[in-house]
Amino acid sequence: MIELPVIPVNQKQRKPDWLRVKLPIGKEYAHVRGLVDEHKLHTICESGNCPNMGECWGAGTATFMILGNICTRSCSFCAVATGRPLAVDLDEPNRVANSIKLMNVKHAVITSVDRDDIKDGGSIIWAETIEAIRRESPQTTMETLIPDFRGIWDNLYRVCEEKPEVISHNIETVRRLTKEVRIQAKYDRSMECLNRISEFGLRTKSGIMLGLGETEADVLETMADLKEAGVHVLTIGQYLQPSKNHHPVMDWIHPDQFAFYKEKGREMGFKYVESGPLVRSSYHAEKHLFDF
Repeated sequence: MIELPVIPVNQKQRKPDWLRVKLPIGKEYAHVRGLVDEHKLHTICESGNCPNMGECWGAGTATFMILGNICTRSCSFCAVATGRPLAVDLDEPNRVANSIKLMNVKHAVITSVDRDDIKDGGSIIWAETIEAIRRESPQTTMETLIPDFRGIWDNLYRVCEEKPEVISHNIETVRRLTKEVRIQAKYDRSMECLNRISEFGLRTKSGIMLGLGETEADVLETMADLKEAGVHVLTIGQYLQPSKNHHPVMDWIHPDQFAFYKEKGREMGFKYVESGPLVRSSYHAEKHLFDF
């Protein structure tokens, strides 16, 4: 196997040149910024400190986060606030749908915090949001980036039955690091979640972050597990530490290594592989609407 470059992180050093991003500017960015503020929407673009926010918002698109902006889980990589969420906003599906209509979004990505505090895990609001978007913008296609619903599969199927064009659930990291990185999650439960989505007959997607301390063998094992689970679309990107209180970046992964994983993913038979330092789960999401 060819050894490709991995750069150990010195926390006092600047990020590599390939991780530089453009500041969010421009008329379209300002337009989207205004709509998000006016309609009190939560976007993972902001809460997740996404490095592509300028590019995506500048193109007039955004990834919407429903069920509030406080998560019941405390994953060590995530910038979303952890704590006791507020009560579910029953009008949120309509507000999200109305904003997507106002923004004339052609392909909407919807995600959410984990809501382990409620019996349905937020799946009712999930289903109502999909229904509202279909009603207000019938031409809009959707990707839904969902939680694992704690393995309560009736809640998962409530979302599946709405048949969004893509259902995503991110594995986030390799098996060996799951307990450290995704403290309340389970690697095998996530794989089962993905397998159930795929067996339902829906386009299935997942993502991995690199630079958390995984090895190349770890990554290839996880990729093989995802393929076995029936995943069609795979995204691979560099982990960026949201704050000093989050999991440290252990390695800067070179673009050549990302290219290597992309080629391996194609060889494994994934329908689409997006692999690069700045790739995030919803990056270029509109490209994942292939026929299969």
